[in-house]
Amino acid sequence: MVDAAGEQPDEWALGDDGLWFRRGARVLLVDTARGTASDEVRLLLVRGHDADQVERSWWFTVGGGIGAAEDAREAAAREVREETGLDVSAEELVGPVGERSAVFDFAARTCRQDELFFVAVVPGAEARGVSTSGWTVLEGDVLDELRWWSLPELAAAQAAGATVYPHALVSLVEELLDGWDGVLRQIGD
Repeated sequence: MVDAAGEQPDEWALGDDGLWFRRGARVLLVDTARGTASDEVRLLLVRGHDADQVERSWWFTVGGGIGAAEDAREAAAREVREETGLDVSAEELVGPVGERSAVFDFAARTCRQDELFFVAVVPGAEARGVSTSGWTVLEGDVLDELRWWSLPELAAAQAAGATVYPHALVSLVEELLDGWDGVLRQIGD
């Protein structure tokens, strides 16, 4: 795969199924500064689009590829720093709480990513603000914005037609509000 700058990110490889493939680490980045009820919790999501379909966008969790020399937890912490400017250590991440295999459009190609999901509870993160200064050239081309959502706001946006991945994100976060039970959940699209 070649990105918009003409470079091939090292974590992508052509899979046996003919799709570009990589392992990914995603983070449910939660701010509980307002409280712990679902209408008080804030979840940070990214809105992006495919390079060849700028009119079609979707919301998704912070995260990205796992480098060849990284473990998933290290990659998740790195991605939080790069995509948001927030500093969350690998040790602060909870999980992995879930996993999924996602097929999606990226850089004008259909790709597959096997993802592990972690939780990072960062009280006061929304008030501190986020930064996109760590975005790569490609991310700057296909990522549109970062936004903090309350869970009811996100559920209402989905009901109104907004595309969110994974689809059951609100219920997943609600399940984890009181803490992780140690179960690795299988997450669908």
